[in-house]
Amino acid sequence: MAEWNSKQYLKFEEYRTQPARDLTNRLLKYNPNTILDIGCGPGNSTAVLKEAFPNAYIKGIDSSENMIEKAKRTYPNIDFEICDISNIKNKYDLIFSNACIQWVPDHDVLIPKLMNNIEENGILAIQIPINNSEPLYKIVDEIVLDPKWNFNHNKIHKIRALEYEEYFNILSKCSSDFEIWITKYLHRMASHKDLIDWVKGTSLRPYLDELSEEKGKELESEILNQVEKVYSLMDNGEVIQGFKRLFFIAKK
Repeated sequence: MAEWNSKQYLKFEEYRTQPARDLTNRLLKYNPNTILDIGCGPGNSTAVLKEAFPNAYIKGIDSSENMIEKAKRTYPNIDFEICDISNIKNKYDLIFSNACIQWVPDHDVLIPKLMNNIEENGILAIQIPINNSEPLYKIVDEIVLDPKWNFNHNKIHKIRALEYEEYFNILSKCSSDFEIWITKYLHRMASHKDLIDWVKGTSLRPYLDELSEEKGKELESEILNQVEKVYSLMDNGEVIQGFKRLFFIAKK
């Protein structure tokens, strides 16, 4: 699988960072001394944590070399390293993750495992995109199933997220207390093309990785054609993209 592209991901940096801010604001009543940011990407979420908890030791980890290099260049005062989520060794007062664990399978196993990497009375704080019901993602899912693309769907790394009731049950078994909620964001997109650029940075990326540049542009064009039919232009020419995200904060 090709490397994550930090430049593409950060085209919509403000929208991608806002959920990290919203989650962090719920954590201000805690006083963590050590924090781990899982799937830190280019460091935008880790910087939010650094601003909120300036005296804490904070480490950002990601499996992408490109993302970690970008994070180190942008935020040289924060500790970043390449590390897979399955290789976390130490314990932390706060483990934080903004839009990462949806790429990891078996959340019923993963979440209790992460709780084991938290100090007593520590906190696990997670945000997960749950946007598959939105038209943009339905269009992508339908088009990539066309046999003409010859995708090996068993090979392609896909987003995995459970229903909120399932997360509720998992947390009720592995934490002493928790809160869980869903927020739907309404993003202002300058054009229909921006919707394509958004998914190119995340969910469409694994499919584009499997295609030549020419075929990739063909796929993007087909998705754009359908997007233009479904998403109406607002009076000012912009497009509204609805985006739901699930949050939870669990105490060990």
